[in-house]
Amino acid sequence: MAWRGQLSRNLKELRILFCQTSPASSSARAFVERNYKDLKTLNPKFPILIRECNGTRPQLWARYDMGVERGIHLEGLTEEQISKAVEDLAKLGAALKG
Repeated sequence: MAWRGQLSRNLKELRILFCQTSPASSSARAFVERNYKDLKTLNPKFPILIRECNGTRPQLWARYDMGVERGIHLEGLTEEQISKAVEDLAKLGAALKG
């Protein structure tokens, strides 16, 4: 899980959007509840934005250098799959830099 400490080096910003109550967003909510503190501790100055809005489909957005963004719809994914998606986005950031 070394990628967790590399977020601030490979990304400019991470945004997680979800609905506070919908079943479709339950995994995204659980991911944030279980992982936010660890991610923020390892990347204290890195912006991890949590956006809750009624009726919003769960999404994950990563912003890289030069304004490049990549988004993933999280509907139907498990917490483990969401964690893997964040890891993949972080690895993409490393590849874009190199």
